[in-house]
Amino acid sequence: MRRNAGLFVAISLLSGFGSSAMSLVAGIWILDLTGSTSLAALAGLCVYAPVLAGPWLGGLLDRAPRRPLVIAVNLMLAAALLALLAVRGPGQTWLIFAVSCAYGVSYVLIDAGETALLPSALSPTELGDVNGWRSSAQEGMKLVAPLAGAGLYAWHGGHAVVVLSAAMPVLVATLYAVLRLNRTPTERRTERGGGPRTGLVVLFGQRATRLPVVLAAVSIAMSGFTTAGIYAIVVTELRLPTTFLGVLASAQGAGSILGGLIVGRLIAARGPVAVGVAGTALFAIGCLARCLPWWPATVVGAVVAGVGLPWTLVAAVTAVQTHTPSALLGRVSATANTAMFGPLVVAIPLGSAAVHLGARPPLMAATALCLTAVVVATFRRRSTPPDETPIALSPRRTAGTGPASR
Repeated sequence: MRRNAGLFVAISLLSGFGSSAMSLVAGIWILDLTGSTSLAALAGLCVYAPVLAGPWLGGLLDRAPRRPLVIAVNLMLAAALLALLAVRGPGQTWLIFAVSCAYGVSYVLIDAGETALLPSALSPTELGDVNGWRSSAQEGMKLVAPLAGAGLYAWHGGHAVVVLSAAMPVLVATLYAVLRLNRTPTERRTERGGGPRTGLVVLFGQRATRLPVVLAAVSIAMSGFTTAGIYAIVVTELRLPTTFLGVLASAQGAGSILGGLIVGRLIAARGPVAVGVAGTALFAIGCLARCLPWWPATVVGAVVAGVGLPWTLVAAVTAVQTHTPSALLGRVSATANTAMFGPLVVAIPLGSAAVHLGARPPLMAATALCLTAVVVATFRRRSTPPDETPIALSPRRTAGTGPASR
């Protein structure tokens, strides 16, 4: 189990480095080729938009062997990235958009596939810890990889970044191939079936998964909703240079790394719902602190919010892994990703519009919404039936996810 845990953390490091470096460079590259900031921003939208198709894409993971599918997706992603070597001028900008869309589709499949593979590689008691370590690894790469990617782009251009980023999924595929997975073939045959609606019913049909996922969705959506407000706080209210936004990003990243390292123990001690509630409350406190007219409070608020966000996300992912039948874990995981990250598509532009009311109203609104979610979840948690126990703790399910894990 320790070997598998180390492999999953290494997978998160490598995939996080490649994706973070390429996502930044794609925008810079389009901006250099076209001179259009709006086109450059669309590259990010291409990456996030496929998450809306999560319930449909996740069904693939329940109909095909999961490990071979995840390996194949990584190798196809590497091939798609290498297609960017053909970009020579503005006429090939469409290739960058196409590869960004491919990146987005691969994210959905790989994230859901990894979530589905974890219970067949680790014991239920290890899931929270490993999910937290993976979160810390990914956040750490968000601090390092963009700088490395931008530096390499400035030194040798976009093609050098393409080669580096394409190597990452190949290495990740190799690590997936050496994982040791258990199997329960009979369960997969008896529980298979249904379409996207099945994922929705399983995910939202029980409080044990519904509450953590909703809390994560609210927190993540509000992180996008408050982006423009934070910009305005720094530039308009505090009258600081725009470079101070980098300080806040680093502070939030440091908080996320710290939060990821300790969240597993909290989940083991208190459960996913309690940790999701605490994470959402911390994010609300972070938003409130960033409303204060004092820059150290803004930095502290960024750290606190950085701790809270991974708590909500890891709590939701762990709840899905431990309360979902293994045969449905692919589509339920993908549906959960859609529920948690899909609202960003709406929240970001709404936040950009709300900032016209002032810098602080979006942050205050986010605080109020998060605290409301905390109160509702706390009330619902107290009324959770005592027989709603984790599926992964059942002896019949601890062996793994069936032939799909091969």
